[in-house]
Amino acid sequence: MMLTALRSRGATKSTREIPIVNETVLVVDDEERIRSSLRGILSDEGFRVVDTGDAPSVMELIHREAPSLVLLDVWMPELDGIELLRRIKSETPAVPVIMISGHANIQSAVAATRLGAADFIQKPFSVNGLLASITRALDGGGTAALNAAPQAPAPLAHIPHHGRSMMHQRTIAHPIVLGGQGLHTGLKTGVILHPAPVDFGIVFSSLSDESAVPVRIENVTDTGYNTTLTSGSRSVRTVEHLMSSLHAFGITNLLIKTDEEVPALDGSAIEFCRHIRQSGVAEQEASADPIRVRDKLLIGEEGDGQEYIAAERADHLIIDYTLEYPKPIGKQTVHFELTSAAAYMEQIAPARTFTFVGEFRKLTEMGLGGGGRLDNLILVDEQKIVNTTLRFPDEFARHKVLDLMGDLYLLGRPVLAHICAAKTGHSDNLALVKAIRSQLAN
Repeated sequence: MMLTALRSRGATKSTREIPIVNETVLVVDDEERIRSSLRGILSDEGFRVVDTGDAPSVMELIHREAPSLVLLDVWMPELDGIELLRRIKSETPAVPVIMISGHANIQSAVAATRLGAADFIQKPFSVNGLLASITRALDGGGTAALNAAPQAPAPLAHIPHHGRSMMHQRTIAHPIVLGGQGLHTGLKTGVILHPAPVDFGIVFSSLSDESAVPVRIENVTDTGYNTTLTSGSRSVRTVEHLMSSLHAFGITNLLIKTDEEVPALDGSAIEFCRHIRQSGVAEQEASADPIRVRDKLLIGEEGDGQEYIAAERADHLIIDYTLEYPKPIGKQTVHFELTSAAAYMEQIAPARTFTFVGEFRKLTEMGLGGGGRLDNLILVDEQKIVNTTLRFPDEFARHKVLDLMGDLYLLGRPVLAHICAAKTGHSDNLALVKAIRSQLAN
């Protein structure tokens, strides 16, 4: 079952005609004004609404009324909403539960989702956000669940196709939940990845669905020590590792709920990849033209010891990267060809981010690097690697390839090109991405 329309805050009618759905929704909230508001909204949408502020009676109501969905407040005076969620999922696991809270954060959302919640939304929520969440829950998280998602971007601008290679748009087959700590903010954070429909694009969103940050080149606002996206007053830091994983799997449509920073996990992309592989990738009934570089592009000046990044025509993504730092890192070169997600998981995804002890102090003074720990980055002093054993002899250069693939995916489509880069970072990557877009527009 799917809702066929959404309403903006304060609207009195849906934007399109909605059939009477005759589905029962159980609303559990100790505030009468919240229950009254939800009764009105959901009744207008064709739902039969049962509500209660009495948490201990919920299981009896579920067995008697057989609701298709439960909206459950986290903070209940007689029985904690999380404990009630456990009971519901234990006794009636097939009934989807959406948690609602006025004091939520992404960690709470991650915890509730791991216990089986279909979604987690914040008060005050918009009508659009609420109905989009209900749509996903009743659809079971399938690829059609976000057809009318709130504040989703318009369909991605068409990128001209210069070549014969074609691919399908893709999303994940099932929702994914990951918790951790932000590398730069140091705050506990997490991500909840939802399947998204054709032409949705990749969008970062708040828990309330009211502030969306689409993945677009023009939304990049910082490339100093990470890639940050901003739209309006909302920013999301350190998106590059997750974006790199999406590039490897060719995921083109995805809703990502998070706070202000994507979790660092172990400093690499391997955990993102493992969860995507476990979820499965769903090919969709629409094409996605891969992005082909037609003519050679060059940022900087090619030559031994120079900082530059260049791209030219190729049938798949090939990256040759040269990194050069003082010892103990030295000069490293990596050749990688993206022939499959498996190749990426084996050769690139495990490579962790790194920093020098002196640089780490500088980041701390700037208010960054607060989440840097001994288990989520490689820490280097003037003589040795301080905290870990390398996963590859050239792990530093491989991580640069990881970052580059993430930044390339700001284009929203897999890139087919042979890229050569030396001594570059996020700002150089962004310059190349802009040059590729400019070339395709001509």
